[in-house]
Parts: sequence; C-alpha cells; structure tokens
Amino acid sequence: MNKILLIIQREYLTRVRKKAFIVMTLLVPSLFGGMFATIAYLAKNNNEKIYVINVVDQTNHFKGKFQDTKVLKFQYSEKPISVVKASLNDDDLALLIPSNTKDSVTLFSKKKNTLGVSDDIQQKMNDIVVGDSLVKMHIDTTPLHKVKSNIIIKTAEVTDRGDQSTSIGSAYALAFAGAILIYMSLFIYGAQVMRGVIEEKTSRIIEVIVSSVKPFQLMAGKIIGVGLVGLTQFALWILLSYLVGKIFGEDMVHGRLQFLHTMASSAWYELACFGFYWLTGFLLYSALFAAVGSAVDSETETQQFMFPITLPLLFTYILSVSYLFQAPDSTLAVWLSIIPFTAPVAMMVRVPFHVPGWQLGLSMGLMIVAFVFCTYVAARIYRVGILMYGKKPSFKEMAKWFFYKE
Repeated sequence: MNKILLIIQREYLTRVRKKAFIVMTLLVPSLFGGMFATIAYLAKNNNEKIYVINVVDQTNHFKGKFQDTKVLKFQYSEKPISVVKASLNDDDLALLIPSNTKDSVTLFSKKKNTLGVSDDIQQKMNDIVVGDSLVKMHIDTTPLHKVKSNIIIKTAEVTDRGDQSTSIGSAYALAFAGAILIYMSLFIYGAQVMRGVIEEKTSRIIEVIVSSVKPFQLMAGKIIGVGLVGLTQFALWILLSYLVGKIFGEDMVHGRLQFLHTMASSAWYELACFGFYWLTGFLLYSALFAAVGSAVDSETETQQFMFPITLPLLFTYILSVSYLFQAPDSTLAVWLSIIPFTAPVAMMVRVPFHVPGWQLGLSMGLMIVAFVFCTYVAARIYRVGILMYGKKPSFKEMAKWFFYKE
C-alpha cells in the first residue's frame, strides 16, 4: 500500500506542477468569463439589422396589407422584378408574389438572409390570406385582432413534500452539461494515463520501476494519481469560475444565478451522481487505456485499440445530444444508462429527470463490478505488455497475455 501511495504522490505532484496544468486551470474559467461578458455586452448593445422588403405583388392582393416590424420595413413597387433585383443593395430584399398561384413566392437578396426573415414574411402572408378568407365568409375579424393572449406555462413536479417548482430548461442544460463533461474528461484524463505508460515504457525507466513494485501497483497508482489531478482541476475550475463571475459583476451572472436557484433543490443529488459516474467511468476506461499503453511502443500504434474501446462512449454521446435528452425514459436510454461502458454519459442525461431508484442502484452496482473486473483484466495484460518491446500486438495476442501465469 505504501508503494501505491508513493506512486500516486509522484503522479499527482508531477502533473499539477506542469505549466500545461496551471495554464489550463487558469485559462478555462477566464475563457468562460470572457464568453459571458461578450454575450452580455452584445445583448445589451444589440442593434437589430433592419431589412427593407421591396414587394412586387402581381396579384394586387397583398398591397398595403403588410405591417412593418422593428426589423422588417415593407415598400411596394410597380416596377418589373428584374429592375427591382438590379437595384438591390446588401440590406434590401425583393419579394415576388406571382400572378400565377401555381408559382412559388420568391424572396430575392444579394446575399443569404437569415431563416427568421423568410419565416416572418411567410407567416405574415399566411395571416393575410386567412384574414381575407374569413372576410369573404362574412366573419368579422375585428374582434379577433383585439384578442391577445399571453399565457405562460410554469412547470411543477408532484412529490411527497408537495409541489416543487421545476424548470425544463434547467433539466436540459444539466443533461447536456453532464454528458459533455463526462465524455470529454474521460478522454482527456484517460489519455493522460495511456500517454504516461507509453512514455515510461519507451524510456525503459519501467524496467527499473518494476524491479521494486508490482505492475499492478504501478498501474493502480498511476490511475488514481491522474484521477486526483482531474478532480483537483474540476474543483479549481468551479472555484475560479465563481470568482470570475464575482469580478465581472452581478449583471453578467444574474441569469446564471437564477438558473442555479431553480435547480438548487436537486443540485446535490445531481452533483453526487456526476461524481460517482465520473470516478467509476474514469477508473474503468483508464484501466483499459493503461492496458493499451502497455501493449504499444508509440502513441501512433494506439489507434487500432482505442477505437473499439471508446466506440460505446462516442456512440452514447452522439445519441445523447440528438435523441436521449428528448426521451430520457425510453427503453434505449434505460439500457444505455445501465450498461457500464455507456452508463457514465447516458445516466448524466437521465439524472435531471429523476431516474427510478432501482435503475440507478443497478447501474451503480454494475459500474463498480465492471471497473473492478476491467482493472483485473487490464492489470494482467499490463504486467506482460509493459515489458514487451518491438512487437505490434493484436487483440488475440493480448488475450494470450491475460492467461500467462505469474
């Protein structure tokens, strides 16, 4: 145990003293602070672009019926569309409403306009057509124009403690944030373990180290040491991000504080789940990365092994940002959150939506079993591969290493 502690200490101190660690620890909160400050500045000084729409109405049906908005100004032209198009500048558009109803209405511009502009014009035209149709049916549309609705739906969750205010937006934000952080950190810190093993192997320093410690002790110390580096960096990022928010002032972080307030009741639960799945996911994948690092002589040789190992994680991440967050209780989401190789990402998507206790317990139990088993398998491969040089192993060869006797 003392030897493992010494290896952990060496791995931890060596990495936290590196310039790259210090720079990244300080840079990430600064980048976030700069991003929030830029967003706040742009939102405060948002001068919306005004588009002038030159309407060429060959039907004479829409003339005088378009209502100007803050960003859309309509003017009507009797000139041919070819003349109007030739006189357009960058901020002007030409709207051709053909006399033949089978032809499409076309919006012309000298450069691509935003999707919102064409959608707004399309909606206005549909409203005009609907209004005219009602008039033809002798339906008075005046009362309809006077009716305005401003219904806002608030969400609340029924619990044993009473109705709890919830925020769907907060839940989605947490789902995205949890999945992205888990996915990125497992790759970043797992790759550090693999890179460290390769460096020690290629420098032949490993031959000296294994003469005084067992390969399993070396692998365990390296994994835990790098894991502590990751936890330290996360903790510093949280602290520094809070301080950056204070420095930039309350106005910039007001929206974030409101967001945090809405999820405060469940924050500890979600943070605990994140910590568990980050730790167990890191231990599981880092053990596999360490086994890969011990089997090769350079980082370029790792690709044939890395893709099959990381494919489940990549597959789940892609599904998370495209499907799982919309259906967190679907059969696919449930199974992905239970299978250990996909659970760290998939469960982070589901946690904000309150996972049933038995599913969370089963997933956590399987995560523990999986990382213990993978660590055992990786250790048996590591003990042989760490002393193998000049040979490009295959999965079949690595399987043989597993069964080698001590």
